[in-house]
Amino acid sequence: MDKTTWIGVGLGIIAVVLGMILKGVGFDVLLNPAAVLIIIIGTAASVITAFPTSEIKRVPKIVGILFKEKNIMDSEELIRQFSDWAQLARKEGLLSLEARISEVEDPFLKNGLLLAVDGQSADYIRDVLNEEIDAMEERHLSGAQIFTQAGTYAPSLGVLGAVIGLIAALGNMSDMDVLGEAISAAFVATMLGIFTGYILWHPFANKLKRKSKIEAKQKRIMIEGILSILEGESPRVIEQKLSSYLPGIQRTVFLNESSVTMDE
Repeated sequence: MDKTTWIGVGLGIIAVVLGMILKGVGFDVLLNPAAVLIIIIGTAASVITAFPTSEIKRVPKIVGILFKEKNIMDSEELIRQFSDWAQLARKEGLLSLEARISEVEDPFLKNGLLLAVDGQSADYIRDVLNEEIDAMEERHLSGAQIFTQAGTYAPSLGVLGAVIGLIAALGNMSDMDVLGEAISAAFVATMLGIFTGYILWHPFANKLKRKSKIEAKQKRIMIEGILSILEGESPRVIEQKLSSYLPGIQRTVFLNESSVTMDE
């Protein structure tokens, strides 16, 4: 479960609810079927029109990605794994890794190791794996764009809903009580449009982009690790090379801990 997504959505709802309470706005004002129809159905219609069927079908899976934490190996653990494999390959040869491949759960890493053990060239392995990363990033980007567009459409549809509501309100100018309620209801659509656009859809798009970058970075570490083993580099050199993907302080701590371990 991705806690930050749940917490963010929850805090957004709480902020709006508390704001309504502090402003003395009754929750019954939200019971506006017309506003919900214009914003929710209207946004869905716009997105369906803007994207091909093949991408729209992926929306349920994309939503699952937002609210579930994907099991990605920790970067430090991954680097140590490559260090161990490098030591084994230098002692017993590259083919000795074949027995370890069955233990690898990540399909991308397993495929790369199989290519290395099969004797493929470094350039070929790099090209194949980079193509896979590019395809993954393209898929993730298309998913993020769906929510980006939804976040663009929703506030605009909120304005449309408000205009429609005001047109209806101006038709009851003779009754001030009805006029006031109609104007209030008209702006519910604007509120829903802004809320869904800037608290849901745009943040969802950004979360998908960030998750894609994190996954792509892990896969690039895997590529460099596989090629380093293929080239016969020492475990210490591999750790120094791959640790460049870590943040500054984390990299320093990791290298210091690795040096102590090797010295022992």
